[in-house]
Amino acid sequence: MRIASGQFSAGKVPQDNLQQIAGLMQAAALGNADLLVLPESSLYAGNEPPTALADVAEPLDGPFISGIAALARALRLPVVVGTTEANPDGLPFNTLVALDADGAVQGRYRKIHLYDAFGYRESDGTSQGSFDPPDLISYGQLRLGMLTCYDVRFPESARYLVDAGANVLLLPAMWIVGPGKEDHFNTLVRARAIENTSYVVTANQCGPLATAYSIVVDPFGVVIANAGELPGVVFAQLEPERIAAVRTRVPSLRNRRFRVIPGDEEQAKKV
Repeated sequence: MRIASGQFSAGKVPQDNLQQIAGLMQAAALGNADLLVLPESSLYAGNEPPTALADVAEPLDGPFISGIAALARALRLPVVVGTTEANPDGLPFNTLVALDADGAVQGRYRKIHLYDAFGYRESDGTSQGSFDPPDLISYGQLRLGMLTCYDVRFPESARYLVDAGANVLLLPAMWIVGPGKEDHFNTLVRARAIENTSYVVTANQCGPLATAYSIVVDPFGVVIANAGELPGVVFAQLEPERIAAVRTRVPSLRNRRFRVIPGDEEQAKKV
């Protein structure tokens, strides 16, 4: 499949963000992409405290996702995009939505590992997702699973998807700037690709808040696309034959001796 990664800098006005996304979707469609991956927090991004998200969150049938769905239908372009999903029972979710070429919701992932690190507490304004069976998206022999940003620091998250059958990992992100952060992103993404002998497709936000440099990495850890610093779309070809060849040469998934089981949160706090 021909996959596209679109990066941009989201702001505080969802309609403006939707206009930027429309341009990325048009570029991806013109480039004959089978799927476009867009960043985490594409609905709204700012430097306010995380508690501000409750005021801007929308349901999945709200104007933001509905607008992207209409574009997907018009362009016949499936999309994965990050949004802030309203939650009638509490704080909103940090959610990835997969839309098919008809604009219908094909899958959803609510972020499990909230970004309570580097002096920030995402959990102050966001509800944690539950350990649901993953929604995988199929393109022939390719099966795509979704992760969000901070999840990449937890290798068991990627392995959980691979155990479910994924061989392509989609990672929308808003990787916040800071000393060493760009290097962390590149290293962690390549590590998840290598240890899972799977493609990893990232879509990061641009500056000033995030590091940009969205990359696509092949199952051997080779970076096959890099979006650089500026908004835009990059393309990569994902080949089942490449996955099979790497897994024959490096059968680490067959050689493993541990399995991933969703953990007990109280036990984890004792570490």
